[in-house]
Amino acid sequence: MRGTIAKAGVVVAALAVLGAAWAHGPTRQKVRESIEIDAPQAKVWAAIGNFQDMSWLPGVSKTEGEKGNEIGATRRLTLADGATIDEELYKYEPEMLSYSYRITAVDVKVLPVTNYSSTLTVSPAPDGKAKLEWAGAFYRGFPNNDPPPELNDEAATKAVSGLYRAGLEALKKKIESGS
Repeated sequence: MRGTIAKAGVVVAALAVLGAAWAHGPTRQKVRESIEIDAPQAKVWAAIGNFQDMSWLPGVSKTEGEKGNEIGATRRLTLADGATIDEELYKYEPEMLSYSYRITAVDVKVLPVTNYSSTLTVSPAPDGKAKLEWAGAFYRGFPNNDPPPELNDEAATKAVSGLYRAGLEALKKKIESGS
């Protein structure tokens, strides 16, 4: 009898572990990109510190928003192809040269992510330069198991990393050229 109960216990434990594995959905992905800019921190912050201005980000043709840099401020980015991304500011720390925001609405065909949040931070780098870091966390665009390739973890991470790299490189060029 004890052997039967022990075997049943092992089977139940194995099923519980397998059930948890089968039920597991997507995991939160993280991307962190940074660039060194040959300019003082204050100059870099002046270029990125206004939540209502994303003119430095390639592909953004217009930024419209409300409430400036107040917590809860919103902005709508209109992309060159007419698609839009709605965002909300949830942390603004000018003394730390940092702010954080979340995407509140985006078509996964535009950016294959859900539950996206991001932080931009300027910090000191050697020789009077500044380091600009853009870090984000998000889930892939498809919330269930077996996502299509264009909405899987790899696609989401690649899209966000590409966006960050393009933005950081464009900003570096803009600031260092004085334009």
